[in-house]
Amino acid sequence: MKPVDGSHLGTPEGSPRGERLGKADLHIHSIASDGTASAAQILDYAENQTDLDLIAIADHERIEAAVECQRLARERGSRVEVIVAEEVTTRSGHLLGVFLQARLRRNQRLETTVAEIHEQGGLAIVPHPFSAFTLGMRKNAIMRVHLSSDPLVYWDALEGFNPSTAGRYGRAATARIAAELGLPLVGNSDAHTIDTIGDGHTLFPGTTADDYRRAILAGTTSGSCITWGAVREVMIYGLQVRKQAHDVSRWGRRNLLRDDAPRDLGVPPDQLELQRERELSYIRERDARRKSSGSLDRESDREAESGPGRRLLAIRRRVRARSMAAARRREAEEPPA
Repeated sequence: MKPVDGSHLGTPEGSPRGERLGKADLHIHSIASDGTASAAQILDYAENQTDLDLIAIADHERIEAAVECQRLARERGSRVEVIVAEEVTTRSGHLLGVFLQARLRRNQRLETTVAEIHEQGGLAIVPHPFSAFTLGMRKNAIMRVHLSSDPLVYWDALEGFNPSTAGRYGRAATARIAAELGLPLVGNSDAHTIDTIGDGHTLFPGTTADDYRRAILAGTTSGSCITWGAVREVMIYGLQVRKQAHDVSRWGRRNLLRDDAPRDLGVPPDQLELQRERELSYIRERDARRKSSGSLDRESDREAESGPGRRLLAIRRRVRARSMAAARRREAEEPPA
C-alpha cells in the first residue's frame, strides 16, 4: 500500500514549529448505511488501534450511529473526540456535512443543502470530488457554490486524500481546483470496514474538534492517505456485499413475513427514541427562529455571535464577501480578453 502525503505542516508528531498535530478521520461508514461495523465497534477500534484524536461517522442519509458514537465517547470519557457528520445525496452529488445538529434532507438542490449545513453551524466539505464510481461532485457544481452570492453558500474544504477507488480517481484534479479556489484539503478514510479507519486522515494544529474547525477556517490543514491495492478493495467489497445481504434479509422478514424485525442501525432502541425527540425539538426551534426572523441570513448572523467556532464563521463570511467584491472590481477594471 503506497502512502500519499499532502502534508505541508509536518508529521502527526509535530509541525516545523515543534507543535503536535492532531489527526482526524471524519468520513467513516457504519452498519446504519453501507458500512460493516457498529458505532461501538468503530469507537473501540479508533481508541485502541489508531492514534486518531477526532472521528466522525458519516453515514449516507443518516446520523443515528454518529450521535450514538458521540454519546458513547462522552459517557466513557474517551480520549477520541467524536463529532456528528452525514454524507448526504444532493442533486449534484454527495456532500459531507460535519458538526451537525440534525439530519439533512436528501435530493435537494446543492445550494440548499450547503446553506442548511452552515445554518446548523456545520462545515460543508466535498467528498471524493470527480469520482466516476460514486456520486462525486463535478467541477461545474463546485464552481456554482464557490461563486454564489448567498453568505451561507460556500465551501469549507475539499476531500483531497481518500484511499478508496472513488477518492483516488479525482485526486490530482481535486488538488488543482483547491489551489485555484484557495480551499483547504482534508483527508479521510471513507472507511466501510473497521480495519480501514484512519487509512486517510487530516492533520491540523491542536487536537480537539474546535481546533479542527479553526484549522479548516484558517486553511491550515493537510491530508494524507494510503492507496489500497486491488486485493484489499476486493476484500472490502466482499464484506460490504455480505452486510448488504443481511440488510436485504431483514427487510424481507420485516416487509414480507411481517415479523417486526427492524433495520439494524447499531443503536439501542431507547437511544433512538431520545435521538428523534432531540432532533424534532431542534427542528421546531429552528423553524420558529426562521419564522420570527423572516430571513435565513439574519438568523444565521445571530447564531454566528455565540457558540464554539460560530464567530469564526461570521468572520469568514465577511472576508469572503470582501474578496468577492474585490474580484468584481478587478473584472470591471480589466479589459475583456
